Amino acid sequence: MERRPIGIFDSGVGGLTVLKAIRDRFPDEDFIYFGDTARVPYGTKSERTIIRYSLENARLLRKFNVKLIVVACNTSSSYALDILEKEMDVPVLGVVKPGASAAVKATKTGNIGVIGTEATIKSGAYRREILTINPFLKIFEKPCPLFVPLIEEGWLEDEITYMVAERYLSEFKNKNIDTLVLGCTHYPLLKNVIGKVCNNIKLVDSAEETALETGKIINKVKCTGKGEVRILVSDMSNRFKKIAEMIMGDSFSIEEVSVDVC
Repeated sequence: MERRPIGIFDSGVGGLTVLKAIRDRFPDEDFIYFGDTARVPYGTKSERTIIRYSLENARLLRKFNVKLIVVACNTSSSYALDILEKEMDVPVLGVVKPGASAAVKATKTGNIGVIGTEATIKSGAYRREILTINPFLKIFEKPCPLFVPLIEEGWLEDEITYMVAERYLSEFKNKNIDTLVLGCTHYPLLKNVIGKVCNNIKLVDSAEETALETGKIINKVKCTGKGEVRILVSDMSNRFKKIAEMIMGDSFSIEEVSVDVC
């Protein structure tokens, strides 16, 4: 049977949390991951630019004959998923719907907080998906634009990161939320910080839910793999390598590629 990898892309290193969740569940699958590190962050970009970057990333992955594309970027999932589904000739899966579903299942008070990039929050994607499932829930949203650059800098538990988290998340106090959606695949890397600031609140990481949805798709497009992981970036940096090894638990070769090949 022909070997075809699962393609995954994100604006940077955060999508590796999704790659790890899927790989842990399907260790025999092959993977191609692309982190657009030269153009991170996406969350401050215009809708037009986000869509263009997302299309370029997906076309790059198609060069590797992927059988499925996972958009491991909440910003891209919020703005470009419908376009990618029409443009690509393979299944495309985003992270917003799985995360929204998990939040609805988790809440007991009916009050859900959502944090994400400026673009993701502005899109209202999580609000729409959550209220589609249950229109009686209350959604409280907050953009946290500094989180991604802090993570890309490697300041995962720095004092400054705690201060920024406290400043952002204090708005959720007295809202009686019991569930907080980490609406950016970078944010699980700040779980320790966010968990301390939001004590006794369930943190929803869409990576595991996305892995479950991925399983439903690949069961229909099975092929033989060897568990190989290939990581590509648009700009090589030691910071990416360091965080990648921390997320994945082992060392991988990382190659720099140019997005304009597509």
